[in-house]
Amino acid sequence: MKKLLKRILWLFLIALVITATWFAWPRLPIITAFVAKGMCSSVFLAEKSPERVSAEDLSFFPISLAKFKIDYEEKSVTATVFGLGKRKVVFREGLGAVIVLDKPEEELRADSFNIPDPGYSQDTIPWPLGDVMPGSLPAGVDYDKLNNILDEAVDAPGIEPFKKTLGVAVIYDNVLVGEEYLEGYDEFTKFHGWSMTKTVTGALAGALVMEGKLDMKAPTGIAEWAGDHRKNITVENIFHMSSGLDWIENYFTISDATVMLMQSDDMFASVIACEAAHEPGSYWNYSSGDANLLSGLIRRSIGDDDAYHGYAYSRLFHRIGMLNTVVETDANGLFVASSFSYGSTRDWARFGLLFLNNGIFEGDTVLAPEWIKYMKTAAPASNGTYAGTFWLKEPKVENELKDVPDDLFFADGFLGQRVYIIPSKKLVVVRMGYSLSNFSVNDFLKDIIATLPS
Repeated sequence: MKKLLKRILWLFLIALVITATWFAWPRLPIITAFVAKGMCSSVFLAEKSPERVSAEDLSFFPISLAKFKIDYEEKSVTATVFGLGKRKVVFREGLGAVIVLDKPEEELRADSFNIPDPGYSQDTIPWPLGDVMPGSLPAGVDYDKLNNILDEAVDAPGIEPFKKTLGVAVIYDNVLVGEEYLEGYDEFTKFHGWSMTKTVTGALAGALVMEGKLDMKAPTGIAEWAGDHRKNITVENIFHMSSGLDWIENYFTISDATVMLMQSDDMFASVIACEAAHEPGSYWNYSSGDANLLSGLIRRSIGDDDAYHGYAYSRLFHRIGMLNTVVETDANGLFVASSFSYGSTRDWARFGLLFLNNGIFEGDTVLAPEWIKYMKTAAPASNGTYAGTFWLKEPKVENELKDVPDDLFFADGFLGQRVYIIPSKKLVVVRMGYSLSNFSVNDFLKDIIATLPS
């Protein structure tokens, strides 16, 4: 009987090891790529300490299993899990961090881009284009209560992370009326915006529409789709995340999204290879693939790669004071519109302010008011949840915004980054963080609104 039990136990252990290996092995390169990429961008672009990156951006399971090594001289990061699934990421000036996959590392290192000079210093220019704040704040706001709300939104120094907020900012009536940061960070710190990059891409698409270089109603013209049903997909279908492509968006397992982001040199080509699953425009499916398709179409519309890489800065960021924001590219030079931007809390507040004022920033019509209306109009197939790279409702039930005005719309990032715009309250609220598990965005907004004049 003892021998039988021993054999059963051994068989069980062997089966357990086989199952664990079968499950974990294909996921290891995704985990290690995620860690190496996040660490490399955060250290060399955002200038955060490795300890803080590990404790914040990379603190969740199974990402937390990976170990990493940083080479400061060559600006690279290598990550493994139990010595397996090794992935290396290198940093390129002006283009950000990129995973070493098929393109030789030497060629990746040779890539770089000189981000255009904005032509001004924010130190001497009034808010919102600059950082010189007005001598007085809007009347009628309960500033003591507001400052207390912002202070409580951020974990106090020395305590165990709970609310996991990195920075918050509030604009009321075009004025920055409050901001607060986790200890060690400030208004210049760049945080990972994740999917809020999609909304930036929506703005860039609008700029091209204004210039007559992009037709939202036209088919994409993607050559690989010419011979099948995908030829009917329009730019607008992609903009509304209603392309109908077969796509699974899940960051916690092997999915189309993680394969594209962590295992593809050419993300545009990766998405083009997806088959059709639904009639274009008939089915809404949140898709980082659609976002990167849009980035590729923007690239094609601009034509020249230097102009494409500078477009976000010269056409958008620099015109609205977003001087602490960088968008990264893949190995093929595509702006990773789905996920890879780093920007300061103040910069995201300025971005929200642009939309609060219908595309006009300090008298400069950066985006047409008609485009702003288009971007916040519900996508036909989304059942009122999603618009044009903006959200209209929180995607998770537990984050439902039940005590907030109906005219709210917002940009949403993977781990709890938000830019909320509420025109009826003349309000923009930014929250940068790395989890929403213990943070109620509904209560946060409700409490802020309660401090404003009625």
